[in-house]
Amino acid sequence: MPSRSKLFTLFAIIAAAHAFLGFSLFSALNLEGLALLGAWLVLLLSTALLPMGLLAPMMKNKAVSDRLAWAGLIVMGLFSSVFVLTLLRDLLLLPLSFIVPAHYYQDMNEGSALAVLAGALLFTIVGWFNARRRAAVVDVTVPITDLPAELVGFTIAQISDIHVGATIKRRYLSAIVDKVNSLNPDIIAVTGDLVDGRVAELKSHTSPLKRLHSRHGTYFVTGNHEYYSGALPWIAELRRLGLTVLLNEHVTLQHEGHTVVIAGVTDYTAGHFYAEHASDPVAALRGAPQDAPLKLLLAHQPRSSFKAAEQDYDLQLSGHTHGGQFFPWNFFVRFQQPFTAGLHKIKNLWVYTSRGTGYWGPPKRLGAPSEITRIRLSRA
Repeated sequence: MPSRSKLFTLFAIIAAAHAFLGFSLFSALNLEGLALLGAWLVLLLSTALLPMGLLAPMMKNKAVSDRLAWAGLIVMGLFSSVFVLTLLRDLLLLPLSFIVPAHYYQDMNEGSALAVLAGALLFTIVGWFNARRRAAVVDVTVPITDLPAELVGFTIAQISDIHVGATIKRRYLSAIVDKVNSLNPDIIAVTGDLVDGRVAELKSHTSPLKRLHSRHGTYFVTGNHEYYSGALPWIAELRRLGLTVLLNEHVTLQHEGHTVVIAGVTDYTAGHFYAEHASDPVAALRGAPQDAPLKLLLAHQPRSSFKAAEQDYDLQLSGHTHGGQFFPWNFFVRFQQPFTAGLHKIKNLWVYTSRGTGYWGPPKRLGAPSEITRIRLSRA
């Protein structure tokens, strides 16, 4: 549970942001009397509900906490769009106030305020449907140098960043599992941030994972949210469900007479939680057959690729970014990660970054659709 000082700071920031919206929009809309009072009460309710999206899961009564979390997270998504659009509106109107005649400016002021509210509501509704639908299959072909003919067409189904928790439950995950199984992949890769909550709370909702099947099995690496949720119990639970959890280690498998190395590292930040879990792409490949024609690395965060590129890996599969999930956060991912989404290359290493199969926080996706990735290998 956050400390009282942190909670106070959080509420103060949220309240200040809501006050900014009120002073910016309500005067532009010429609200008076009961209409103005009602508008401020709506902002007050939003101020109270918004932090519940993150704080409600800590409550013991899960039926109540899930409802509060749903309400808080929807409000969070709506507030985000209103705030960003209002900020952009104010920045655009400021220079116009000096050059546009007063009566025209007043019309623009009122019209743009209405446009902000309508746009934010539309973004939230469309974003909700985008987030709650089952992720579409995205096909990606990766050319590997000197890949043997028998490994051409080797298929990996990647899912990532599902975030089973307050708003993503068993039914949502089960639909993902069904779709992945229908792809008949050679292996399944789960690249972290599977859960947001403790094993005791979510065990029944992650149980569909035991139905995952492929030719050579399902492989999992931890994301940062596993460490927030109790990584050690989750590692044990996922192994019980039949997933192979790779903690800075690798396995080898035989496919059509050729050796394939599948390595996995713990999350980039894992060492802050458990020193022995410090992410290490070098250790993950140690002892692997050097002549293996395919060396695959699973790493939750794309930035693991800087160290991985110094090793003998051919392909890294990552997630974490959600592709930005919704505007404007897609523009900020690049300040923390080398890639936001898609296929890129560092030296001789291909890196594919998934936009994620679920979502985190607000049930909202705009411009960054969720995905189940089907990766096929070809010869470069």
